[in-house]
Amino acid sequence: MLPLTELGKALLAIGVLLVLAGAGLMLAARIGLPLGRLPGDFAYRGKHVSVFFPLGTSILISIVLSLVFYLLSRLHR
Repeated sequence: MLPLTELGKALLAIGVLLVLAGAGLMLAARIGLPLGRLPGDFAYRGKHVSVFFPLGTSILISIVLSLVFYLLSRLHR
């Protein structure tokens, strides 16, 4: 079991990461990156239902995060 101080540090780190992710998304929208409107993002709008599945955006974010974590792991060694 983690001591409360370690749990507090982990929660703060998660909060900082969420703030950075939100700021990054706001910046991407401001500079005109079409996140959520890429080829491969599916949207269905019916009469009473709408479904959105951002497959292309998810793949792009996955690739970018994989590269970032790979580079961080290489620098950490």
